[in-house]
Amino acid sequence: MSKIQITDTILRDAHQSLIATRMRTEDMLPICGKLDEVGFWSLEVWGGATFDACLRFLKEDPWERLRRLRSALPNTRLQMLLRGQNLLGYRHYSDDVVSAFVRCAADNGVDVFRIFDALNDVRNFRVSVEAVKAAGKHAQGAISYTTSPVHGTPQFVNMAKQLQSMGCDSIAIKDMAGLLTPAATAELVIALKEVITVPLQLHSHATTGLASMCQHKAVELGCDRIDTAISTFSGGTSHPPTETMVAAFRGTPYDTGLDLTLLQEIGYYFYEVRKKYRAFESEFTGIDTRVQVNQIPGGMISNLANQLREQGALERMNDVLNEIPRVREDLGYPPLVTPTSQIVGTQAVLNVLTGARYKNITNEVKYYLQGRYGKAPGTVNSIVRQQAIGNEDVIDCRPADLLRNEMESLQEEIGARAKSEEDVLSYAMFPEVGRKFLEEREAGTLIPEPLEPLSGGAEFCGPSPVEFNVTMHGETYHIKVTGTGHKTQNQRPFYLSVDGVPEEILVETLDEMFIGGEEGGATGQAKGSKRPKAKQPGDVTASMPGTIVDVLVKEGDEVKEGDPVLITEAMKMETEVQAPISGKVVAVNVSKGDSVNPDETLVEID
Repeated sequence: MSKIQITDTILRDAHQSLIATRMRTEDMLPICGKLDEVGFWSLEVWGGATFDACLRFLKEDPWERLRRLRSALPNTRLQMLLRGQNLLGYRHYSDDVVSAFVRCAADNGVDVFRIFDALNDVRNFRVSVEAVKAAGKHAQGAISYTTSPVHGTPQFVNMAKQLQSMGCDSIAIKDMAGLLTPAATAELVIALKEVITVPLQLHSHATTGLASMCQHKAVELGCDRIDTAISTFSGGTSHPPTETMVAAFRGTPYDTGLDLTLLQEIGYYFYEVRKKYRAFESEFTGIDTRVQVNQIPGGMISNLANQLREQGALERMNDVLNEIPRVREDLGYPPLVTPTSQIVGTQAVLNVLTGARYKNITNEVKYYLQGRYGKAPGTVNSIVRQQAIGNEDVIDCRPADLLRNEMESLQEEIGARAKSEEDVLSYAMFPEVGRKFLEEREAGTLIPEPLEPLSGGAEFCGPSPVEFNVTMHGETYHIKVTGTGHKTQNQRPFYLSVDGVPEEILVETLDEMFIGGEEGGATGQAKGSKRPKAKQPGDVTASMPGTIVDVLVKEGDEVKEGDPVLITEAMKMETEVQAPISGKVVAVNVSKGDSVNPDETLVEID
């Protein structure tokens, strides 16, 4: 028996779980001095969704955040969450990108790399682990815990043995959905401690209210480290409170030795900080026991709610929750963790909203069924696979073995916008968002989203610009109103910029711009942006609101029924839009990057 070590998640997973990853670096730095005094085994500060959120919403360079935190926390290990061959994105990257990313992360301040794979496919760990070891840092292999007919303690034990043999310095149980019970924790911890010699760490979300009990049981049975969150960012879809677990072990053989008074001072600081982010608070801050039935992580539920709300279909939530386990079974029971949680969840939403299962199949589901993410844990539904990829061969090797080196081509694509290798990697992770960030940085136009949304009844008046964000169909746009015509005009122009691009909109008030009517739509009607309503059999439409990722045809092309003509993105997943009839393309009404609605004619086929 020895004292228990703690990893605190306040600077990453805690705020990712509760305020949509919106905490800014400026709110982290003032308290770093006290965090550095505590004596945590590590602080999780990077990875997960923080990289995306920094670029997309906060307009912060995530590498600069890491460097500033490294400087402010000189005595504490800094930890990140890495998705194996997926790194921080939603696809597999070539080995040279993985190696470069790990090396740069280590050089900029990461000490501990928690590495996981959404399918628990150990092959997808290898290059990341090798790169971490080459950098002289701590490689922690994480088991994504789930339950299904094909998952159990024997499978997890076998995986742990493989990760230790690969060179992992410690093993983590990653209970992302809060599925563990005290009894299941006991069984797993006992079995793992019998076969591994490296330290064992438990990461569990408090969604079901069981996590603190599971951690206590794990520690009593030999678990060496636990993940917690400072109390004012704990509970719900976050983690057990740090102060509570420190108090629970105080005066026992497992005493953490951490200063409870100092932790409470830190907790009060974050109590005040959290008030600033109330606009981003998760609706699911309490206990949600549905996870024990549907296995859907709390963060995934809140994401689904947002997706359905944007589609005007929030009342279909129960239908989607019932559909997710069916899709998961069809796909061979993948654990529901990024990116497979998004892949399964988005397909379930499509199945429900289109009224026909697998009528539309996202590209990510097709890639999954081709084996591009790795080996499915269980048997895949052969009918669904046939429907998705036809007679295409299924990959049975490590998927990254089929990828050519990418760093050189990525550097060429982004060109002079990238001032460093880190910039190239930012572009690699999120090409569109990364490119936009680098362009805005170069132009000096980086503007973070406001902390408070625009309230109803807004009216522009006075000479100062009005700035706010509008989220529509899953995409967030930064709006800056720079001027307006006189109120006495029947329809007066509002001059504004949308993500830095000047626009002119004719409305009577700002309310009309966003509330609108049948003609104005949810965001008013920008000049020249109106598309015809779909009426003819050859009118190509999207199944749900989204963004055009690619246009595959041009006017004059001959197409056959079922040929792909567009690729759209909705809810971070891509879907091919197919020709409804055979014929000739007579009009293309969209371009790459356009936002579209289901009733619009995107392509006309005669």
